Amino acid sequence: MTRPSRSSSSNTNPDRIESQTTTSRSVTQTLNGSHQFVIQGYSLAKGIGVGKHVASDSFSVGGYKWTIFVYPDGKNSEDSSSYVSVFVALASDGTEVRALFELALVDQSGKGNHKVHSHFDRSLDGGPYTLKYKGSMWGYKRFFRRSLLETSDYLKDDCLIINCTIGVVSSEIHCPRLHSIHVPDSELGSDFGNLLDTLEGSDVEFDIAGE
Repeated sequence: MTRPSRSSSSNTNPDRIESQTTTSRSVTQTLNGSHQFVIQGYSLAKGIGVGKHVASDSFSVGGYKWTIFVYPDGKNSEDSSSYVSVFVALASDGTEVRALFELALVDQSGKGNHKVHSHFDRSLDGGPYTLKYKGSMWGYKRFFRRSLLETSDYLKDDCLIINCTIGVVSSEIHCPRLHSIHVPDSELGSDFGNLLDTLEGSDVEFDIAGE
């Protein structure tokens, strides 16, 4: 006797309740902004003393305030007294602010040979830099040797120009939104009733060759 073949539907659990599948997406990106700091009268700022700085006005990027600090005589005497030091500081309240930075000393000869230190165009083995609190800094103690700077195209008419770009890391969750559409109740029954009562449009006649 031949047994009837088992239907493929037997593999389906009849007690399983159909459920809705939802999705979400985490998007991490940088909120970028730039600031140009012009130091006019560099020769007068030079000699201010090790650890002393000139500061830019504060500027906003990614919801935080930032300030550029330039130390004409170096940030400390141990390893940077013969260099100009440049740093970017978090100037507003914030904890664990992660960001990418770029500092560029502008070549004022028009040749485009800017001195650039950047996070943006290189592989980040340790990820973005984290500033833990207000006043935290990122930058370079040995940004540029002072003796070379003063005979370079970066200094013109006793003026230095520093461009700073900051990319604050921001993460957010994207969830698809379901938009409900209200469907009115059917009135088909009452429409048919009205049709029978009025007979309007209930019959159609075709006139073909007079018949």
